[in-house]
Amino acid sequence: MQLPFRVVLATASRWRAQLLSDTGIPVELLAAPIDEGAITAPDPVGLALARARAKADAVLALLGNPAGTVVIGADQVAHIDGLAFGKPEHPADHRGRLRQLRGRTHTLSTAVALRGSLARALGDDADFVEHTTLRFRADVPDAEIDAYVSSGDGSGCAGGYRAEGPGAWLIERVDGDWSNVIGLPVFGVLERLRRLAR
Repeated sequence: MQLPFRVVLATASRWRAQLLSDTGIPVELLAAPIDEGAITAPDPVGLALARARAKADAVLALLGNPAGTVVIGADQVAHIDGLAFGKPEHPADHRGRLRQLRGRTHTLSTAVALRGSLARALGDDADFVEHTTLRFRADVPDAEIDAYVSSGDGSGCAGGYRAEGPGAWLIERVDGDWSNVIGLPVFGVLERLRRLAR
């Protein structure tokens, strides 16, 4: 679908950009000049929302709030038992997180915020959160976790794994939107972009 406006993703994530560009939407990337670590919230979902909003608002301001532009900010948080799992800080932290997830179900929540004069037409629906649950295999041995951590594959990802890569070996099942696991709930984004294009 050809959109009558410009779409800017407030991220440097090639995965998020690829998800949208694969649908045929020309997407520009612009990393948000924010300190994510300085943003806090009382719960994991609130944290993802606060970060997504901050990213979108910062990039919109950086661009000068141009007409005909929709900025999309997104942030993903992995969480279990009400506690957020950020990106691993070091290999020992990485191994510990993956062992904690072994044999258990956790949630990946991705918050999305659409900004710009056009996006205001969405009202409260300009911000939304998509939840997907994943269950890790109970039979994952420590040696497999150690090898995965050593590969460096999931070190920059929420939860410490990439389900679309070798991290898939750690997972028993996924319930929900697969694109959300990768980092952007494409169907929710497209539904809102279609509404704005009418």
